[in-house]
Amino acid sequence: MRAYHRYIYSVITLCMFVHSVHGCGLAMVRLLKPLFYYTQKYGTPAWGLHAVCSLMEEQRNRGQDGAGLVVLKKDMQPGQQYQRRIRFAGQHAIDQLCAHVFKDLCQLDAQADDDTCKQQSRFLGEMYLGHVRYGTYGENAIGQCQPYRIKHTVASKRFALAGNFNMTNTKALFDDLICRGYALNKQADTFVMLEQIRCQLEREHDFLMAEVMARSTDRLTGQELMKAVSEEVDMVRVLRAAAKKWDGGYVFGGMLGNGDMFVCRDPAGIRPGFYYMNDEVFAAASERAALCSVFDIEPDQVLPIPHGHVLALKANGRFEQAPFTRLLPEKQCSFEHIYFSRAHDIAFYNERKQLGAQLAERVLNAIDWDLAHAVFTYIPNSSESAFIGLVAQAEQLARERKMREVWQKCQAHTITLEDVMQDLNVRVRADTIVFKNQKLRTFISEGSTRSNLIARLYDITKGSVAPTDTLVAIDDSIVRGMTLKHSILTQLIRLNPKRIIIVSSAPPVLYPDCYGIDISSLERFIGFQAAVALTKERGNEQLLKTIEQACYEQEKLDPAQMRNCLQALYDQFSLQELEDKVAALVAAEHPAWHGRISIIYQPLEGLRNVMPASCGDWYFSGEYPTPGGYAVLNKSVINWVEGKQQRAY
Repeated sequence: MRAYHRYIYSVITLCMFVHSVHGCGLAMVRLLKPLFYYTQKYGTPAWGLHAVCSLMEEQRNRGQDGAGLVVLKKDMQPGQQYQRRIRFAGQHAIDQLCAHVFKDLCQLDAQADDDTCKQQSRFLGEMYLGHVRYGTYGENAIGQCQPYRIKHTVASKRFALAGNFNMTNTKALFDDLICRGYALNKQADTFVMLEQIRCQLEREHDFLMAEVMARSTDRLTGQELMKAVSEEVDMVRVLRAAAKKWDGGYVFGGMLGNGDMFVCRDPAGIRPGFYYMNDEVFAAASERAALCSVFDIEPDQVLPIPHGHVLALKANGRFEQAPFTRLLPEKQCSFEHIYFSRAHDIAFYNERKQLGAQLAERVLNAIDWDLAHAVFTYIPNSSESAFIGLVAQAEQLARERKMREVWQKCQAHTITLEDVMQDLNVRVRADTIVFKNQKLRTFISEGSTRSNLIARLYDITKGSVAPTDTLVAIDDSIVRGMTLKHSILTQLIRLNPKRIIIVSSAPPVLYPDCYGIDISSLERFIGFQAAVALTKERGNEQLLKTIEQACYEQEKLDPAQMRNCLQALYDQFSLQELEDKVAALVAAEHPAWHGRISIIYQPLEGLRNVMPASCGDWYFSGEYPTPGGYAVLNKSVINWVEGKQQRAY
């Protein structure tokens, strides 16, 4: 039995990968007043600690397999520990972390001064850097949990780093450090970024030491020299030097041992990042709604971290906002809007409702406007907002159609009261039919046990659908089709409807992503599978050879010179043709049921009608925001040709 439990736990750990999250969650809190201020106003010196833990909890959806926190205590005496870190891995990491850091707060003396309070509690300080982890690649262990840190006896060289990021050119960055003489034993992007920043921070210190000594008229002691250098460390300058070759989507938060703090966002604004600042606190997080909730503020009080900019706070409280890299056109990850971030953000909530509403007419046409024999439902959890929009718009359109029919009868003088009552009583039969058993994410997980797990992810409300009904179920997206084939449809078919229509509020995913959701294996996209199958059915396999040859030819090119060679595959087909083939592929898994399965995708134009102009949609359109995206696409095609099931970057 124990062996079985270990097996189940390993499966759960393996499959805890995205369907409602986008990478990791960042949480930063910097107190701008002495601790006694918060004691007097809020009744506790741990107000900042509560805030950062609440930010992590509010972003639990962004990471359920790891959590970490670094605290910095300012102005501690020599010999006293001024920086601490705590990390946990596993499903309950956030709960364990919060329980641990608050355990010793009950020992605090309410009348004690700030220094005594900080000595009594290991995790009480003025600066906090928190992180919740969702791992898309590699193992899930303490060693992969952020924040990461560099230890040093010089406070301004000691720093902690946490972020939400994927870099497309990690190997090139790694090779660059090796060429500089660094002996690195890990090639993971987190460690590479850490070393890149450390390298430039060391150079910053060397530069400042020479400057301070050159302009000083007196001989400085070592302590005086390092104090002067610490006061002049410029993290904007450090990041400008470190980021020259970075390519990817990222939001980084960092904290130096001297009390300096910074947060920066990639030049295309791919990864989300927001901040709030008043005279008491500076706080940053990956989601706007988290900041609104924790600090009880309105959305317009929370500002986005400008893309390609760094927000830097010196130990003395001086705040600076400045660009640190060449800006690119802003291309926020549209998946963040579609389902990664929670719908607590009113902008995302309204967008998701509109995505559902835009599909209403196509759905009504698909069911011949027969609402009496149709049941609408949604596939939890992040598609609920789109479901609300779909149902509301379907009712509105059906009601308008009936009103026109009533008007025609009025003009023909053939209408009765019963006709009016019947025609205007238009309602969509909307039910919660599908229930998710566990908060597990199967979107990106791998392994042979994956299908066994996802087959049990959903339950249904039996008896809610008649054999004469069409069941319309909306989901936020259909990417691989694995969950659809092996779990959702398996359960919906047990209801024995006449027909099942699966509606996707997002367009079909046709291209790999390397900035956020970390899916780069083409053969796993059901949209790609459908396009390849259609190409072969039509006897146009030569096109596949042409695409293959083009990708090999540009393999040695600089990413900036690469182009999208795969687009020619999709240009052959209409959205309807892809939908029909995807439906055929998933239906083939259920030969015993004799009903009909249909797929309705959001068209790309529909997505762009709803999303802000600053949103990117490269996984739908193949239009990547950075050159590294085209390099990943090219490598993904080559991996597919060569049968390599591996990451393309």
